[in-house]
Amino acid sequence: MSSSWRTLILRIGEKSPEYGGVIDFKDHIDACFGAVRRELDHSHDDILTFLLQCSEQLPHKIPLYGTLIGLLNLEDEDFVKKVLESTQNSLQDALDSGDCNKIRVTMRFLTVLMCSKVIQPSSLVVIFETLLSSAATIVDDEKGNPSWQARADFYITCILSCLPWGGAELVEQIPEEIERVMVGIEAYLSIRRRVSDVGLSVFEDINKSNKLLVEQDFVEDLWSRIQDLAKNSWKLESVPRPHLLYEAQLVAGKSHDFGPIVCQEQPDNPVELSRINCGRQRHEAELKYPQRVRRLNIFSASKIEDLQPIDRFVVEEYLLDVLFYLNGCRKECAACMVGLPVPFRYEYLMAETIFSQLLLLPQPPFKPIYYTLVIIDLCKSLPGAFPAVVAGAVRALFDRISELDMDCRTRLILWFSHHLSNFQFIWPWEEWAYVLDLPKWAPQRVFVQEVLDREVRLSYWDKVKQSIESTPALEELLPPKGGPDFRYISDDGDKTEYTLSKELNSMVKGRKTAREIIIWLEETVIPVNGLDVCLRVVVQTLLDIGSKSFTHLITVLERYGQVIAKICPNEETQIMLISEVSSFWKNSAQTTAITIDRMMGYRLISNLAIVKWVFSPSNIDLFHTTDRLWEILRNALNKTYNRISDLRKEMANLKKSVVKAEKIAAMAKAELDGAESKLMLVDNEPVVGEHPAKMKRLISNAEKTKADELSARESLESKEALFARALEENEALFLSLYKNFSTVLMERLHETFGEKTLDHKDGDSEAMAVDEDDTSAMETDKENGNSKRNSGYIIGEKEQWCLSTLGYVKAFSRQYASEIWPHMDKLEEEVVTESVHPLFRKAVYSGLRLQVDQ
Repeated sequence: MSSSWRTLILRIGEKSPEYGGVIDFKDHIDACFGAVRRELDHSHDDILTFLLQCSEQLPHKIPLYGTLIGLLNLEDEDFVKKVLESTQNSLQDALDSGDCNKIRVTMRFLTVLMCSKVIQPSSLVVIFETLLSSAATIVDDEKGNPSWQARADFYITCILSCLPWGGAELVEQIPEEIERVMVGIEAYLSIRRRVSDVGLSVFEDINKSNKLLVEQDFVEDLWSRIQDLAKNSWKLESVPRPHLLYEAQLVAGKSHDFGPIVCQEQPDNPVELSRINCGRQRHEAELKYPQRVRRLNIFSASKIEDLQPIDRFVVEEYLLDVLFYLNGCRKECAACMVGLPVPFRYEYLMAETIFSQLLLLPQPPFKPIYYTLVIIDLCKSLPGAFPAVVAGAVRALFDRISELDMDCRTRLILWFSHHLSNFQFIWPWEEWAYVLDLPKWAPQRVFVQEVLDREVRLSYWDKVKQSIESTPALEELLPPKGGPDFRYISDDGDKTEYTLSKELNSMVKGRKTAREIIIWLEETVIPVNGLDVCLRVVVQTLLDIGSKSFTHLITVLERYGQVIAKICPNEETQIMLISEVSSFWKNSAQTTAITIDRMMGYRLISNLAIVKWVFSPSNIDLFHTTDRLWEILRNALNKTYNRISDLRKEMANLKKSVVKAEKIAAMAKAELDGAESKLMLVDNEPVVGEHPAKMKRLISNAEKTKADELSARESLESKEALFARALEENEALFLSLYKNFSTVLMERLHETFGEKTLDHKDGDSEAMAVDEDDTSAMETDKENGNSKRNSGYIIGEKEQWCLSTLGYVKAFSRQYASEIWPHMDKLEEEVVTESVHPLFRKAVYSGLRLQVDQ
């Protein structure tokens, strides 16, 4: 069949029916090579494209594809030359655009082609030296731009990460040249700045301020692993070497040269080398060239098989590649993750790698739901092993929940509740029953409470209660059962307000228009009862009418949003409006958040009003015991951020439309000018221009294209004006947010910590030390779930309030860093001044990846 070669290329190295359900690399390569060779004359271009596509998107199979191309090199050198030409173009495009994954995978592909005698080893070294030279220039204080060290570090990791696949061959064939590269990398490491994990660490080791100064960063860690590999004669188990099976044949093939590549020009240094300007560039560089993984190390060494350090790195590469390239097909992703080409088990490493991506800061590569689905599929694929490993990871993270970054804590809550909803909400809750003995602000207790709340959202109250029947006392942590709390359900309270509510209800049911209701309010209600009563009656009554379903709510807001807008025209009244929503839906955090979000969408509530309401005195004391307020604040910030992002995209599209319209108008004008310059005879008389009918058409076309150009320009100018206004609103939003944070933290931080930092707080150090001394408990199973160290929580309420709130300061700073950096000068001038508490400054700067002493 014509498509068999496609299937054989795609499924090579797998236990698939195409290969008889067994894995034998030689048999697979022989069968695939035979099929491809037969079809090469008929499907030359299709095979080339598909083979390169598989090599890029299934990089854990690159050694097999490299060997296959090596065998094809013996049969058809022209085909292989085209493979190399296409690969060179692809690598250059990736370097120009900064496509990190394509650069890294393409370099691995070239390394394997070198092993299969397809390219010269010296050509590969030239690529290494090109990247190395660019990296060394970037970090040079005089010639380079050290703010872009992230790009330089990425280039070096690309070189080092190729060596597990081809280090042995390079050392054997060109020892002096590869030694020159290694010496160059060592020199680079000596001049670069060590990268700290400030602001990006999943766990807050707040009592170990010097820890980051002594640990290796990611590049240094990889360098040490490669050095260990070299000392071990480049032997490792995790990289298959199928080319050795064909060594006698491959050596007869012609090794080709690989064309030169050029790295991007380094960005110019900022005009003024201030801390903020350099910080902006560093932020931009780290967004473009992010660190791929930050290891959690949540399992003990005994849980992860006795792997060489380099084998662990390689398996992580495999797993991250599969997660990245197969993100559109989770079933295939899970199948590939289970069937990696390694001879040892790696379930714990697989779980830790997935959780490291789920909790990766500042953002995971994909939406958290993707990792949720992958974990579910892996549990189903490996029912005897993986569920227990996932449970162990949950216990390990739960044991350290007080150290977990606030953003990661939220992600873990959302993931765990969703995960349990796919497995009948089954969990041994009795292990965590002790949280009821902890104070209400203890992070473990709050975690259980928030997980149960999210479970109720995904199911219903009675179902979740049934799931904890083995520990009925946990019902205390369930959210309230019940619907809305309508103030006027009976006339027991204020009879005047009750009567007004009934009258308004009748008007809505009688299909009165928003305008008629506004007139009734202005003429009858407000003059007699005042605005406060009017607002309370209107909001409570309309919310009650819209409380039956989400659709009812949307209908009410669309029909009578004008009424709410009329009585809530400013921030003060909008804050009252939010308070009424919160009161009405006090039994449902989810519906409160949805209602406020919808009202913001309809422009009934401003983001500034939401910020001020969240920081109102009645809410401040809840900062450390519930996620309810932070969810509302996150929604407001996200909606604002999304509006700006949408405007940016629309402006980019409009700029393209303007350029296109300019070209079309210029062509029409040129065509008209050309026609007008021609001479033709009409009634034997010379006349300037072409035939009148054609001239009329050309004039019309020129006028139309010019009008289209003007229209496109006007649309762009309109969007630019909206964008400028949105940026001003954004600046006001973040200034308000940080001013409120600073205000509420100032008094409490001084009262709790004085002028000291957390490093000097004895109680906190002692609490953290308890966790770290008992590291073995992090991987415990059911027996240790109730360990002694969890029997109490020694951090007091004021201190926990400060820790939680500071955690949110850092989380918001990190998440919206791209929007905050443009306003950083004003933020430092008005908020993060010399007078603020050092812990508040540290939280803001940590989120922005700035050292406090910079």
